[in-house]
Amino acid sequence: MMSKLRSMKMSNDEIDKIIAHLIQEKFLNEERFACSFARGKHRIKSWGKIRITNELKFRNINQRLITKALQEITTDEYLETFHKTADRVWENSTERNTLKKRKKFCDYLLRKGFESQLVYEKVKDLEAQ
Repeated sequence: MMSKLRSMKMSNDEIDKIIAHLIQEKFLNEERFACSFARGKHRIKSWGKIRITNELKFRNINQRLITKALQEITTDEYLETFHKTADRVWENSTERNTLKKRKKFCDYLLRKGFESQLVYEKVKDLEAQ
């Protein structure tokens, strides 16, 4: 918000007044943003908790709010999204070489922010089928 106001060539005093007013009227709320961000990125983009955490840290959200935001995602919903994404990636892979297919699969899910333990267990299950 501050960078947008600076781009509009506003003075620091004006920016401070505007930000204070927006916070007071509850238009700016980091907790609401963090929770909404976590839910949205998980449900829409199928991001894992690691990537969501890193993105919130990048936006200077404190750890307490990040923890609260991640609690918005239920374990069942998280695992369902993980398994859907993993199955889709495995089935759509055209790679014939097993090692390359495994590497691409793992790399994709790790980039999405899922925990390595989940990814490696899933790849073992899929290869056993």
